[in-house]
Formats: sequence, C-alpha cells, structure tokens
Amino acid sequence: MKKSFVLLLSLFLLSSIMLAGCGKAANEGAPATNGEQPATNDKPSEPKASEEPFEITIRHTQVGESKKFRLALLEDVVKKTQEAVPGLKIKLDAVDSEVNRKEKLRGEMAAGKPPEIFDVFGSPDAALYAKEGLMLDLTPILEELGLKDKFTTLAPFTHDGKIYGLPIGGSIEGFFYNKAYFEEKGLKVPATLDELEKLAETIKADGKIPFAQSSKDAWIPLMTTNNLWSYYGGPEITYGFKTGETKWTDENMVKAVAKHQEWVQKGYYKKGELGFEYADMRNQIITGEAIMMMDGSWANSVFRDPAQAGDTVGKIGFFNMPPLKAGDPVVVMQDANNGYGFSSAVAEDPRKLQAVKEFIKFMWTEEMQLRGLKEDGVLPAMKMDLEQMKTTSDDPLMQDIFKAVSEIGTSFPAFDALVQAEVNTALSMGIQQIIGGEIDPVKMLENVQAAQDAANAAEPQ
Repeated sequence: MKKSFVLLLSLFLLSSIMLAGCGKAANEGAPATNGEQPATNDKPSEPKASEEPFEITIRHTQVGESKKFRLALLEDVVKKTQEAVPGLKIKLDAVDSEVNRKEKLRGEMAAGKPPEIFDVFGSPDAALYAKEGLMLDLTPILEELGLKDKFTTLAPFTHDGKIYGLPIGGSIEGFFYNKAYFEEKGLKVPATLDELEKLAETIKADGKIPFAQSSKDAWIPLMTTNNLWSYYGGPEITYGFKTGETKWTDENMVKAVAKHQEWVQKGYYKKGELGFEYADMRNQIITGEAIMMMDGSWANSVFRDPAQAGDTVGKIGFFNMPPLKAGDPVVVMQDANNGYGFSSAVAEDPRKLQAVKEFIKFMWTEEMQLRGLKEDGVLPAMKMDLEQMKTTSDDPLMQDIFKAVSEIGTSFPAFDALVQAEVNTALSMGIQQIIGGEIDPVKMLENVQAAQDAANAAEPQ
C-alpha cells in the first residue's frame, strides 16, 4: 500500500513538472503584450463555490423504537449540514450496531471503502483502522473549530497523538430496578454484593425473576461479568491482559465468572436467556416479570417513554453494582467509546471535507449534548458540570443516574475497549458456554487466555 502511494505521488509530481514546463514554453512563444491583457469580449466573473449536487453517506446505528430520539437528533444535524453546504445530499444508512461493528464496517474497511461518516467504537477499532490510513485525522479540524479541549476524554479515539473519531455520548453501567416493587415490599438498594444476592433470593421467593437478561448477543451478559471481575480482581486487571502483565486465569477472575455462573444456576435469570434479544430483557422489567436489570445508562430512554414503557414510566430507578464490602469504593464501567469516525478519503475532496466540518460543528455543541441528555438520557461526551446536568432533567430516573455518577470511586472502560477483537470473540463464546452450562469457569478462562496469548504474539513489536 505504501509502495503504491509513493508511486502515485511520484507520477503526480512528474506530471506537475511537465505541465509547468509546457506552460512556460507556451508563454515563451507568445507575442509580447508589454504587461497589457489581450482584448477579450468575456466579462470577468467572481469565482463561486460549486453548487453541483454531490452526496455523502452517514452510517448510523439508531435503529428501532428505543433509539428514536437519537435518530431525530441526527436527522436535525443532517438537515443543518445540508443547508450549510451547497449541493450536498446526505444519505442515511441505518444498520444494527452489532452488525455494523462486527460485519459490515469490517468488510468495508478491508476493501478500503468505508462510508464518509460512520458509527464506530473508539478503542480498539478506531486505532486499527487509523493504522491502515482509512480514518480521517481530525486533529487540525478540532483545532480549527475550537473543540479539541471540549471533551471529557478523547483517549479511545486517539492513536499516536492524533484524533480519529469523536464520542457521541458517555455512559455508565448499573442496575435498573422496579422502584415501586421495592417500596411495596419494603426493600432497599443494596450496599454490598452480598446484600444484592439476598435481594435476589427474596425476589425469587416472591415468584419474580431477580435479574432480567438477554444473552443471544454476548456483550449483554458480559456487562455483568465485567463489573463482577472489576470488583473481584480490581478494575486495573483488564488493562494488563494485552500487555501480558495480568492473566485471564487469575484466581479472582475465576471467582468472578463462577459468581455469574452461580447466579444462573440459582435461577436468578429467566430460563432460555441465550435465545432472548436485547429488547426482551427490557420487556421483562416493563411487564413486571423481572425486578432488576444490568444495563447501560443509555437504556433510561426506554423507561421514560410512555410509548415503550407504558405504566412503568416513573416507577423505575437506578443504582450502581455495589462493592464486595461495605465502605469500599464503588467501581463502575464509565466511558465514551461509541461515536462517529470519518473516511480518510474525504480529505481528497474539498466539498466533502467541508461537509464533514459542518457536520462536526453542528453535532458537537453544548445544545446538542444537553438535548441528548434531556430527550434520550445520554450522558454528555463533552465537558459539563454535574450540577448543570442535574438541572437539565428533573426526571426521577435521570436524577438516580446523576447520583450514581456522583458516587463513583473508580471508573474503568468496558473490556472490549482494552482487548483485541479475537479475545472479545473468545470471551463472548465462553460466557455463553458458561450460561449454557457447557463449561466450567477455569476451562473457559484458559480458552480466553489462549486467545489472548495468540493475539499478543501477533501484535507488532
């Protein structure tokens, strides 16, 4: 790829020299004019920007009823961008998040032809694509627009000191719960993991499902596992897998996976969870079949929307997964790893590059961040005072989430931001085998460590 680029560059320079030479020769053979312009009937005209129609594509993952508010926000930004750039037509391409990340976008990147703008995970995806020269370096654009220092973090989208994408929002993971049921039964939010388990036993004895869960897509149950191992092994343990400093087979990792398996075996989840889609577990809460649910804070929009949650609106609360011991710091997955990336090819077309700049200018504003928070419950990716966030929404569920943010002692990014794709695949297969009772925690983690060793060995030194 580099040789091809050098050859193309050489040909381009050679052509430029030849054209310059031809222009000089033509001028030398032309009659002298003593500095005067030759007579012409053409009237001088001011150069103006081309208004010829052109199109760019935005690949997004705002699919389904639960993401309708996010889609509306995107559509408003698209409208403003089109109005700001003469001739621009933006095509919206909607694809399911998992399909986009693990299939479609990977295939397009392999072919070297991603859409101009696309939904992307920062770490590790953006760095992998940036290494191949497929993502636009946004560093000078952010400097130009005055946005570089406006984000809570750009680390997931930063590679070799350059920025290759922007997070659309932030999130934390924790438990949504039926607050009305808790009040009716005299239950309280747990302060330790042991209290959480006792709650689960009480709820199960009452004929309810303690934890709503859908495990057809492995990333969903892995939210629970990831939070458990960050308590048992410490949140820093995940950082060491890729460097070899820590091992998946660590005894505390085994304890965490064994705890998740124990919850499955005790019947804390509905049978058949491996066949349930993401929306199914939310319906378990909405119908009152289940009482608690581990999910990302982004899910609050479902429970605040009467069209989706019905009579459950106003009856759902949120709390962080509690620590192992009372008084220990609260450890929470908190990151800003999902956002938009831009094809490096747009740099070759000034009009497309301008369209990208306008899209960034309209999408990443305080107004849009607060709108995303108010309408969709997405925590801001841009720097914002917590008190300002609290005043944006007086919704009780949002206030619970703000409280959860304020209680965080230590935060960590989700595991898939810290390990290679092959390791993620092995872990996904492993947790589904754990849930299905096909494997024990020790063997499952040995398999993941084998995948980690292979991925680490393949990394360039």
